[in-house]
Amino acid sequence: MFQVGRSTESPIDFVVTDTISGSQNNDEAQITQSTISRFACRIVCDRNEPYTARIFAAGFDSSKNIFLGEKAAKWKNPDGHMDGLTTNGVLVMHPRGGFTEESQPGVWREISVCGDVYTLRETRSAQQRGKLVESETNILQDGSLIDLCGATLLWRTADGLFHAPTQKHIEALRQEINAARPQCPVGLNTLAFPSINRKEVVEEKQPWAYLSCGHVHGYHNWGHRSDTEANERECPMCRTVGPYVPLWLGCEAGFYVDAGPPTHAFTPCGHVCSEKSAKYWSQIPLPHGTHAFHAACPFCATQLVGEQNCIKLIFQGPVD
Repeated sequence: MFQVGRSTESPIDFVVTDTISGSQNNDEAQITQSTISRFACRIVCDRNEPYTARIFAAGFDSSKNIFLGEKAAKWKNPDGHMDGLTTNGVLVMHPRGGFTEESQPGVWREISVCGDVYTLRETRSAQQRGKLVESETNILQDGSLIDLCGATLLWRTADGLFHAPTQKHIEALRQEINAARPQCPVGLNTLAFPSINRKEVVEEKQPWAYLSCGHVHGYHNWGHRSDTEANERECPMCRTVGPYVPLWLGCEAGFYVDAGPPTHAFTPCGHVCSEKSAKYWSQIPLPHGTHAFHAACPFCATQLVGEQNCIKLIFQGPVD
């Protein structure tokens, strides 16, 4: 059994802090009040094949009792045993078709303390539980998403990761795209994705893109359309106006659904990954706040915008 939560007490195996949308690290912003439960959930794995993993809401504290907040919903089932939900809920979504190139988003459900599956409450902390979904189980599968109201976890199985691209594969893709010597179509200078280790410093050769059309350039300081929208620029290739941002190669291999080349960027953050990975995450509705859902970049949690939430990049090869 593995326990997940905000508490740093010894019964918690994985301490989870709130995800700051758009930040590269947790030092950039401090959460004043976390919405993640101290004892959020526990995952119980079978010791024998097929090593089934089941998720349950809440966790055991140091006195070996299930810990639920005062405001958490609790009830007695017809068979006499007690059940309940954490204050803000543990939501789970299993993708249809597993975590592959063909995956489709599933339906978000809430998991109870005893592992039963319920439809969502009206709001995250409502006292009235949803309806019991008897046809579904709390068994995690490759690609299952676990939302703890403040952080969303991606569950990957050993078999799923065995068939997934690795960090070395992503580094090879970076070197391959740089070896093709893409150029800025205006400045004609060669562009290069920076090393994955240097993911917070914009470098001189770093590619930038206009996210409305996908044209890739080097950095330049002209094309502003107005003083109010500092990030709105006009693409010199096609005159399309839109955000102009540096491109970053998404470096968490576990988020990729395939091993394709990095051809698409999320909007508005500029993280780059394969086409099928970009399109998969662009259609996944992640819980946000008390009852909203929106798609977000898996690499930085920025809320996605635009018609498709991602854009195909247009690189120009070397002229010589």
